[in-house]
Amino acid sequence: MSTQTVTTEDQMIFRKTNLHKGRHLSITPQNSSMKHLIYGRILLDQEVPSASFSTGSCESGLICLSGECTIQADGQSIHLSQFDSIYLPRDHQVEITSATSVDLVECAAAVEGKYPLQVVRYADLEKDSSLKFKTGGPTSSRTVNIALGKNIQAGRIVAGFTYSEPGHWTSWPPHEHTAMLEELYVYYDMPAPAFGVQFVYNNPEEPEFIGVVREGDAVVMPSGYHPNVSVPGHSIKFLWLMAAHRELEDRQFGVVNVQPGFDQAGSGLEASRSQKP
Repeated sequence: MSTQTVTTEDQMIFRKTNLHKGRHLSITPQNSSMKHLIYGRILLDQEVPSASFSTGSCESGLICLSGECTIQADGQSIHLSQFDSIYLPRDHQVEITSATSVDLVECAAAVEGKYPLQVVRYADLEKDSSLKFKTGGPTSSRTVNIALGKNIQAGRIVAGFTYSEPGHWTSWPPHEHTAMLEELYVYYDMPAPAFGVQFVYNNPEEPEFIGVVREGDAVVMPSGYHPNVSVPGHSIKFLWLMAAHRELEDRQFGVVNVQPGFDQAGSGLEASRSQKP
């Protein structure tokens, strides 16, 4: 396991985080502006068929982007396939193996509490209209998937993935949740020539970050509004990983402040606050 080198304290984009086989942590509180959030990738194939680690003082969530694997933890053997997720408690030894290949995104944060190991099947998530829903308008249509949200017990982490209609904006209208949650985006399944443009700003006249993003890149969002847009003919797809500042109390998805001037029609995330039908 290795950690990416940072060039400046305020680095906001980490390029090509999907190139390392085995388990690799790209973003941590030690090499970024994140106070709690950790992002890693676990890439296994026939050359590197397994990885093992201890969660230590962190809770960890894994989302299977592609392939399949078996996870041994807490005396259990769990099989994951595409878009399945698992929540791993702190103080657990974890072993992951794949007979073919697997791409797992890891979201972690240090916690005081110990919450149970939980598995989220994508087939079940799809049945819940508050965990998977379409939102947005004529130029901001996208599908939101909440993999590790109110459907699990956890202390800090919240995670899922969003994909837009080709050429559309997401995280629109612009919103922020700085007081409660820090966040980062990881872009996936955007083969060349696809790319998007990501914005991060507290003051729209002096943005902290505007940049081209491609598959494998990650952008940290310690504060501010964070809309993005895909180029025409292509979708922007990203995992969003969040960590609550106050354990349990701040772990709430969809509680946001919409940028003044764009707040006439809500946040677009209202469906996430509804009860399961």
